[in-house]
Amino acid sequence: MKKVMITIASLLVLLGACSPMQTTERKNVIHSEVTMKRVSFKSEGATLVGHLYYPADYVQGNSYPAIIVSGSWTTVKEQMAGLYAKRLAEQGLITLAFDFRNFGESGGKPRFFESPALKVIDIKNAVSYVESLAEVSNSKIGAFGVCAGAMYTLMAAAEDKRIKSIVTTASWLHDAEAVKLFYGGKEGVNSKIDAARQAKKKFKSSGEVEYIPSISTTDKSAAMFGPYDYYLNPKRGAIPEWSDDKFAVMSWEDWLTTDPMPSAQKLTVPTLMIHSDGAVLPQYTKNYFNKISSSDKRLHWIETELKSPFHQFSFYDQADEVNEAVQEAGSWFREKM
Repeated sequence: MKKVMITIASLLVLLGACSPMQTTERKNVIHSEVTMKRVSFKSEGATLVGHLYYPADYVQGNSYPAIIVSGSWTTVKEQMAGLYAKRLAEQGLITLAFDFRNFGESGGKPRFFESPALKVIDIKNAVSYVESLAEVSNSKIGAFGVCAGAMYTLMAAAEDKRIKSIVTTASWLHDAEAVKLFYGGKEGVNSKIDAARQAKKKFKSSGEVEYIPSISTTDKSAAMFGPYDYYLNPKRGAIPEWSDDKFAVMSWEDWLTTDPMPSAQKLTVPTLMIHSDGAVLPQYTKNYFNKISSSDKRLHWIETELKSPFHQFSFYDQADEVNEAVQEAGSWFREKM
């Protein structure tokens, strides 16, 4: 695997050399390092809370490209979305990581309800939010997604032409056949869909939400059952802001019946997909890539000795994978927008 080593000094030189943001006027510089501020915006009545990152040497009055960053299912902005948002801001971009409705600090009910369709809408409304900012160039709005966030991002970009460029990393892309591989075959999938429908009826009649654990190594009913260290390790993704014990059972129907594959034919913007044989469903990423309508597309494959799906989690926070993904994404966004 190619290791990407970037010093702060060399990064500043790179940004200064290739970006029109460079200026000799220092009195208007807001900060000399990447900074973040807490923001909020509306999505279909729900208040979404996010972290907006500004690049080093951001100058008030200049306009910058902006990137909407989305993390994996069930996650919050303080996990992989926030990590990539900060790192992409180091590449000279304004970036937004936010909590989707029903999760984290954002509003919305039922809590911990994972709905791909609603998350696609939230991404579109995140675009509307950054589009309203004076410091953002409206013709240069892109989107970056990790794991399931890649699926939501691709679906949103296929429908929203304001998104001008896309990068995905370790994309989770499934169809009706793929979900059987992870959720107990046809019988297991149908059982979960039936449970979701019953849970929706209960919520509608009583307001009560049925939950299962988000992650477990002992409870087979958990949304993620297995020794997935990222979600179990407090030094990685098992942070206080994330709930490891609450996944709304009613989510199963929406999750298992979503098929992002047809959206590829509607995708007309420059698209970079970063993946590996050790990440999840590698052939599905290749299949999606091949179906993308845009001729301006590239598949960046990372070598690994880890077996699928365990390399998936390295893309969430491990230095080698994150550095390479950020370097590739930063170059892509600067070139294509």
